[in-house]
Amino acid sequence: MSEEKFSPLNFTEKNTDEMIATSRSFYLDMKRRRTVRDFSDRPIPEEVINNAILAAGTAPSGANQQPWHFVIVKNPETKRKIREAAEKEEREFYQGRAPEEWLKALQPLGTDENKPFLEIAPCLIGVFLKKNTIDEKGVAHKNYYPTESVGIATGILITALHQAGLATLTHTPSPMKFLNEILGRPDNERPFLLLITGYPGKDAMVPNISKYKLDQIASYD
Repeated sequence: MSEEKFSPLNFTEKNTDEMIATSRSFYLDMKRRRTVRDFSDRPIPEEVINNAILAAGTAPSGANQQPWHFVIVKNPETKRKIREAAEKEEREFYQGRAPEEWLKALQPLGTDENKPFLEIAPCLIGVFLKKNTIDEKGVAHKNYYPTESVGIATGILITALHQAGLATLTHTPSPMKFLNEILGRPDNERPFLLLITGYPGKDAMVPNISKYKLDQIASYD
């Protein structure tokens, strides 16, 4: 007997009131989410990270090729190496490579080349994009829409960590090839971003910023 290629959808329908209440509650919770740069060094439960990674792995992807790999970094020595390499790239960025317009845009956020959170936060997650997948015979198979797929997975990962009660920071020093070397990832994988997560520091501060209103980000046809 041939294996079935499809199975029934596991879907629970909500009534209109439930849909509105659930969507409103989710929006208000996500509205509290802020990018944090001041982290506590308090350890976080490993199961929380694992569950968040598994949630990210449920993301849709081109042809279901799941072109992502996540490296969880908790080792202090590895975090030190990542910080040193990242700050080297950031110094070159802030002191030479970045156009004046970009630096001006970053000014209200108070960022600079110093990244102490890379050592203080208890967990870094290296998110890698697999340009192709190598099978057990060593043959490379092209992945389709990997950037879109990994972007969606990363969004789910950030959301899962927030809902679990942790703060996050997306960090994207450019270039990030040093992550392949430090974390031992193969050449067919490209660093997508470094996600820092943990409890916020006791006196953590965040910039006073606002988000666009609905009519500024959406339109109905």
